[in-house]
Amino acid sequence: MPTQEAKAHHVAEWASLRNTSPEIAEAIFELADYDEKLAEKIWEEGSDEALIKAFEKTDKDALFWGEQTVERKNV
Repeated sequence: MPTQEAKAHHVAEWASLRNTSPEIAEAIFELADYDEKLAEKIWEEGSDEALIKAFEKTDKDALFWGEQTVERKNV
């Protein structure tokens, strides 16, 4: 079982490869229970629940989901 540090490092790399804010990646992986295939599916399809969780993790007003900028006021 990976440590929390290993999971966090993996999620950060995953986010970077997809040009996605770490907060969104972390929320996606939490929703997917750290199942990478499910996380990929959530990332591809989008998820309002992931966005809500992501903005709960930060005070930023905008996050990136791939090529898209998501603003807090629109969530």
